[in-house]
Amino acid sequence: DGDRMVVFASAAGSPTHPQWFLNLEADPSVTVELGTETVPATATVVTGEERDALYARQVEAMPQFGGYQEGNPRVIPAIALTRA
Repeated sequence: DGDRMVVFASAAGSPTHPQWFLNLEADPSVTVELGTETVPATATVVTGEERDALYARQVEAMPQFGGYQEGNPRVIPAIALTRA
């Protein structure tokens, strides 16, 4: 998404957040591996309309994500990773 990377804490539609998401909430400093490149980044949870738009784009690219959210009691978090 522009200069940032976006990941989704879907846990394949699990009703609970994956542990890695809880770790990001506790410490947003991360290291991302992109091919042979290692990138320090900061994780920010995206909410509201921006989250919804990002999730819709993800569903368009990977339709199974639509099923992950459908009927799920939690909103699947979108996390923006911005290079530090």
